[in-house]
Amino acid sequence: MQIFNVLGRQKQPFTPIHDGRVGMYVCGPTVYEHSHLGHAKTYVSFDVVARYLRYRGYDLLYVQNITDVGHLRANEEDRVLVRAAQLNAKPMQVVETYTRSYFEDMDALGVQRPDISPRASGHVPEQIEMIETLIAEGHAYEVAGNVYFDVLSDADYGKLSNRRVEEQQDESRELAGADKRHPADFALWKNAEPEHILRWHSPWGAGFPGWHIECSAMAKKYLGANFDIHGGGIDNIYPHNENEIAQSECANHTAFANYWMLTGSLNVLDPDEGIPVKMSKSLGNYVTIKDALQAYRPQELRYFILTSHYSNPVLYSEDSLASAKSGWERLTNAMRLVRRQLNSAPDNAAGDAFLARLSEAKDAFRSVMDDDFNSPRGIAVLQDLTRDVNTLLNSDVEVGLSTLAAINKTYTALGGDVLGLAPSSDAADSGDGRREAALIEMLIDMRAQARAERDYARSDEIRDQLAALGIALEDRADGTSWKLQ
Repeated sequence: MQIFNVLGRQKQPFTPIHDGRVGMYVCGPTVYEHSHLGHAKTYVSFDVVARYLRYRGYDLLYVQNITDVGHLRANEEDRVLVRAAQLNAKPMQVVETYTRSYFEDMDALGVQRPDISPRASGHVPEQIEMIETLIAEGHAYEVAGNVYFDVLSDADYGKLSNRRVEEQQDESRELAGADKRHPADFALWKNAEPEHILRWHSPWGAGFPGWHIECSAMAKKYLGANFDIHGGGIDNIYPHNENEIAQSECANHTAFANYWMLTGSLNVLDPDEGIPVKMSKSLGNYVTIKDALQAYRPQELRYFILTSHYSNPVLYSEDSLASAKSGWERLTNAMRLVRRQLNSAPDNAAGDAFLARLSEAKDAFRSVMDDDFNSPRGIAVLQDLTRDVNTLLNSDVEVGLSTLAAINKTYTALGGDVLGLAPSSDAADSGDGRREAALIEMLIDMRAQARAERDYARSDEIRDQLAALGIALEDRADGTSWKLQ
């Protein structure tokens, strides 16, 4: 396997620290509003990374945090507290509401839950301990209850984003903090004013942790001081990821994460300038996942995201979603046709020669996914396979049970287990799935009977009712087939 390592800007062979085991940490959401499609791009992308690592046989420990304190705006207001004031709610009430909302959205999108989802507020002791170490090592200093990391104490500071301290613009003392030694120094701990609700006791007085220290402390607690993969969005490369590396490596005297994977942004066209801009809450140009799911199936949204390489930006538009819908339906319709024919396929029949084609597809899929988790090319492999499956199933050859089962297994493994674009075999064969298919087939039989009796009004009514439910019928010489629209 090869991974493009942002730390070094090159593709590198993937060699885990422990043979057969992988530790992966991904920066999670700040839970103060509903998640939008920009979040979906990041977490669907890393869902596929996690799925593929497990498909390749690795024992993966996937940690993704929940930020519920310390993520400050430019004016140093805590995002959770601001939202709580807007809603006239308790801060932890806001956190609970939007944490549940986030997981509802991820579940709906088929994003498998991380193995551990630690909260920043639940790991304040670990953050305080790391801050104490940094002060003792001469990398941090305390002023009036605030503790800052001294960027000049770290010769490697800026190595991820390639932004060196001496090249950074000076900020105003008001914005930088009048008590900082250098404008780029960042807060590890903030003194809490009397009205500040989120506060903990510390050696420096009542206060709360800064944003960056939480990830360093929680990653170390669950994955160790040095682990394999750190993921997140490219927009957080500076200052968040940069500061994580600095404080972690200065405190622990070892490399932090060996491989850095960062996702490209989800963009929308600026209505005034006509140029792509990042979808974000601050710009107000976002579409929530909940709203998107009202218009599109979860698999269609996943397909849209995965047709772009995780590291690349992607432009959100109705046209791109329509294209994703068509592509996903082509895959799914072939899969459904295979599973329907499984119910009546003969034990011994022609088609076993197609098994070599399946082996070829699996090898090709693994080859492209081994190349930095290239999901667009993985989808292309499945679409090429689908073309050949459709040719086989629409030919005069009677396809046997073993071949259909092998095709179904391939779709389930590659399209379902890895990419999350198709239901698993168990889900397709569940009681609900069988009942749905049986009811549709029954209505098709009723329509055929109506046509035989020349009751064309009744036949058209059944077809139109199925179409209203998103089920399209196709009349062919050998009978009527159906597919999802």
